[in-house]
Amino acid sequence: MSFRKLDKWAHAIAAFLALLGGAGLLAVVVVTCVSVIGRAITPFGPVRGDFEIVEIGAGFAIFCFLPWCHLLRANATVDLFEASFGDRLNRVQNLAGDLLMLVFAAVILWRMWVGMGEKLAYRETTIILQFPVWMTYALCMVGAVGLVIVSVFTVVKSTFKLGGG
Repeated sequence: MSFRKLDKWAHAIAAFLALLGGAGLLAVVVVTCVSVIGRAITPFGPVRGDFEIVEIGAGFAIFCFLPWCHLLRANATVDLFEASFGDRLNRVQNLAGDLLMLVFAAVILWRMWVGMGEKLAYRETTIILQFPVWMTYALCMVGAVGLVIVSVFTVVKSTFKLGGG
């Protein structure tokens, strides 16, 4: 598989997850608005379990945004010394950062997998809606898997650039 195809796949995965996260965030906004309106002016009251829905939806959205953020190198960086370093040293720095991100992404995915297993074993649910907590982990793992995939790609890309490609 060519590097261009890998680049397209990484961008497609990251963009899809970002759009999915945006849809989740939009759903959270709608639920929040309906709940606030329900509290204020309707006899129906707020949406039952609205804060649980917001917690789950926000977590899902954040994890879905991470691959896109990393792929575009939009994470917080400190560029204090970058201008004084040469091009080669900056490429080494980028590779080191991408390797660290891959390690962090893998650890996050692994711990989410372990946590999901524990929540499933104990059959833990949310307080109001009785939503199984393991499903929340599963939803967030979608973005975590995407982050690992994109992190592997960025390591390959940085390695390629370090080699002069």
